[in-house]
Amino acid sequence: MNTDPPHDSISRLGLKGVVPVDEMAGDEPHDTALLGKLRDDASKYLLSFSWCVSILETYYGDGVGGIVGVFLFRFLPARPDIDEWLWVVVGDLPPAYFVTDVLKSPFEVLEAYIEHRSRWIEYASKGETPPRDVMPVEVSPTPELAKELQGRLSTLQEHILPFFRKA
Repeated sequence: MNTDPPHDSISRLGLKGVVPVDEMAGDEPHDTALLGKLRDDASKYLLSFSWCVSILETYYGDGVGGIVGVFLFRFLPARPDIDEWLWVVVGDLPPAYFVTDVLKSPFEVLEAYIEHRSRWIEYASKGETPPRDVMPVEVSPTPELAKELQGRLSTLQEHILPFFRKA
């Protein structure tokens, strides 16, 4: 298990744009509370996987309370072949996790999220089941749900991603 101080580990991995979750703050107290709920949702999501034994560290990347949050977690994996660091995206949209190998900042993570979910929409908009190499969404791939998710992704792309810290 890695015993480096947290910030040394983050720097060594080339990760940027995160702060310890206890330093997370929104534009106003209500936004901070909404971000706290997103943090809780991200933790629950990660802990829902059998390969995640427990969460060791949580970092806040960026977000908009009630809409989307990007968090970085260091956790105790159940097996040695599982990365101990993962990004998690949660909000008013299907949650997802990403490895830290290529994605180094919250901006890059949200950009990748939009790209991956757009691939699912391509299939779902035609009522087709996406192939296994497309990140799954835990709902039926229907044109109605594809349209709903597309609206949320458009909001992320146009109104939120441009304001995410590029670190």
